[in-house]
Amino acid sequence: MKRHLIGIATGVVLALVLTGCGKGGSSGGGDSDGKTIRFVAAKYDDDTQPYWANLIKAFEAENPGYQVELEVVDWEQLDSKVKTYVQTGQQPDVLNYNKFSDFARDDLIYQAKDVVSPKVLDDFLPLFADQAQYEGVQYGLPFISSARLFFYNKDIFNKAKISKPPSSWAEVEDAARKIKKAGDIPLGLPLGAEEAQAEFYIWAMNNGGGWTDESGKWAVDQRANVETLDFLRTLTKAELTQPNPEATNRKDVFNQFAQGKIGMLNGAVFMRKGFIDTVDKNLNYGVAPLPSKDGTTHNTLGVQDYLVAFKKDEDKNREAVNKFLDFFYQKKNASKFLSTEGFLSVTKSAGDALSSDSAYYKPFVDALSGARFAPTDNPNWAAVEGAVKQRIGTAVSGAEPKEVLGEIQETAEKDG
Repeated sequence: MKRHLIGIATGVVLALVLTGCGKGGSSGGGDSDGKTIRFVAAKYDDDTQPYWANLIKAFEAENPGYQVELEVVDWEQLDSKVKTYVQTGQQPDVLNYNKFSDFARDDLIYQAKDVVSPKVLDDFLPLFADQAQYEGVQYGLPFISSARLFFYNKDIFNKAKISKPPSSWAEVEDAARKIKKAGDIPLGLPLGAEEAQAEFYIWAMNNGGGWTDESGKWAVDQRANVETLDFLRTLTKAELTQPNPEATNRKDVFNQFAQGKIGMLNGAVFMRKGFIDTVDKNLNYGVAPLPSKDGTTHNTLGVQDYLVAFKKDEDKNREAVNKFLDFFYQKKNASKFLSTEGFLSVTKSAGDALSSDSAYYKPFVDALSGARFAPTDNPNWAAVEGAVKQRIGTAVSGAEPKEVLGEIQETAEKDG
């Protein structure tokens, strides 16, 4: 039953976080032999590096002569590293990232059909394969996915005499005031550079806002988004959030929630494995739909990361890349990554192979079917996301929300 749920949900994502980068797998110099490739992987947690090192060891044993150089990079450093790789022509052969369309626009990466077998291509769940397209062609290889829901600490709620999780924004503010009065941090609001775009989008989509209008044109400065920032600013000024939301990253409030210090926040499916279980497996918490302004419609944020393969040396790397990617997407290998990191599956086979408990995963799986995603198929999303990460938090600390959103809108319209 668990397997069935996860397979349907397709899902993804799990964890995240952490720091640092490291080296693993085989050493190697250049890629001129066509059999040595370089793989840059995002670091989701401390289990990421050992997973890839072991997988690469198995790949090289099964494919004599082929080698994979591994570099694992923390999410906080990945944007700048990738930018440098591309600007200097030092892009890896395979990259694990959360964007792809600007690479496709610039003809830097292979189409998906050129680097994985038809069997792998057919194994991707349609929801995620559709999100991996640029101008109708699939370039990204769905890697992991996740959904966001509302986490709340039942002990803190009981202490503040709150009987149920909030459904509307008015109930969020009311609960926050009661939690503050009881002496705890009411709401975790991470608008720091790590993932401010996701936190803002969660609140905005549940007020009828978002990044684009119905025609697909950028609408970052729309009225609903201004209202959303006004609400978050009100919570911040009333000290109903942790201090300095504009400088707080997601992993910081996730850790505080795991430590029982925060009453409620927008969480993700990987929180249990990546944060809560490592601190307090007995934490008394619940998971509920994301609150909306009117309390009637509850949208969720869908997230997926990708693998992309860069063209290099007149396609000399393609055979090795294809072998490595087909090896990873084998059911046993892909499902092991998901269970190791706590994400949801993006392939039918890995979803069927998973056996995570359905009670925890079911609401995330259910939420994914109607989830909203960032416009990763727009090549200018990378610039917009960067601007949001740097600017959106200032709208709750001092700058005017309308002005901040106007500046981001200008960035969005500059190229897209």
